[in-house]
Amino acid sequence: MADRVHANDSPPFSEKSGEVAEQNAQQPGKPQLPVSAKPVPPPPGTYVIQVPKDQIYRYPPPENSRRLKSFSRRKSRRGCCCRCLCYTLCLLVVLIVALAIAAGVFYLVFRPESPNYTVTDVAIKGLNVTSRSAVSPEFDVIVRAENPNDKIGIFYRKGSSVRVSYSGIELSHGELPVFFQPSNNVTEFRTALKGSGVLLGNTVRSSLVRQQRQRKVTFKLNVETPVKIKVGAVKTWEITVKVKCDVTVDALNEKSNVVSKDCNYSVKLW
Repeated sequence: MADRVHANDSPPFSEKSGEVAEQNAQQPGKPQLPVSAKPVPPPPGTYVIQVPKDQIYRYPPPENSRRLKSFSRRKSRRGCCCRCLCYTLCLLVVLIVALAIAAGVFYLVFRPESPNYTVTDVAIKGLNVTSRSAVSPEFDVIVRAENPNDKIGIFYRKGSSVRVSYSGIELSHGELPVFFQPSNNVTEFRTALKGSGVLLGNTVRSSLVRQQRQRKVTFKLNVETPVKIKVGAVKTWEITVKVKCDVTVDALNEKSNVVSKDCNYSVKLW
């Protein structure tokens, strides 16, 4: 028995289905995911955040954190040092101004004047310039000290020294007496200077002989004495007064006379 063969087994074509197919063919279609495909979620605990560029803040990396802390500490220490230096300079300026004002007031009230020193007489013994052996010269010196101040007294204290030298060779030494010189006072004090075992070279001996013949022998007298200044009822700290004199005598004996003298002095406050 023979089977029937149909020319076309496809479903019957309808006009509506043809129009739908024609519209789908004309419109570009979007790729459609298969029904079974689903979006894959990110791993748990992981987030992706997008931040605009103008809101990004940079922080130093961890390896530079210690360096940043060290720099910050150094900067703060430098600031403290600068402040301390400024305070010290301000205090120093204030102190200098205060001292200047005090010195000005002191000068206006007391009108201090410098004392005057000179040598009035010198007697010499034991200086034999014809002998080649050692000599032990003695000098008897009278020093005149004048205090011209009206309200200032001077205390001459222990520890002074008086030295006589010739051509750099010390001939004798001694010290000044301890006394107080009131204001507007002139005091002459005698001091005995002694030397022992002084060797004079040929050049020094010849120079002494030549000047003795000329009746002009010049010695150097150096005086250094500690003093205290009395201003009213107040005494200052200890000040060192240095006096240097070039004294010329006409002979090397006890009856020598002072031909000329030139004295100057300086003060060491500390």
